Amino acid sequence: MTTYILPEGWKRPPGWSHGALAESGRTLAVAGQFGWDPQTFEFVDGFVAQWDAALRNVVAVVEAAGGKATDVISLQVLVTDLANYNESRRELGPGWGAAFGSHFPAITLYQVGGLVESKALIEIEALAVIAQ
Repeated sequence: MTTYILPEGWKRPPGWSHGALAESGRTLAVAGQFGWDPQTFEFVDGFVAQWDAALRNVVAVVEAAGGKATDVISLQVLVTDLANYNESRRELGPGWGAAFGSHFPAITLYQVGGLVESKALIEIEALAVIAQ
């Protein structure tokens, strides 16, 4: 079970949480997932499509460990172009909803100079706490 942390007097952030407290369980570190087909390593086209695929891949790893999307307590999102992310924000909701529904773990987003895969526009890593 996860409890979302919202300090007294703070405004609730849109689409993420300031903190997520895992009550108990096993911790799973999910390696950075790209916006590609994990069976072929072929990238999908465009930022939104890569976002959707990377989220699905994170959830697939969590499920393979016996968990579910709501077990994810934090995400680190790395993008190669922050302007691209900001311009696409309205289009990212459906992919989020498909992967996480109304679950909003703690999220940090970074712009980076590049990712190990040259076609990658985004990489998402996660921490999950899976009930025992």
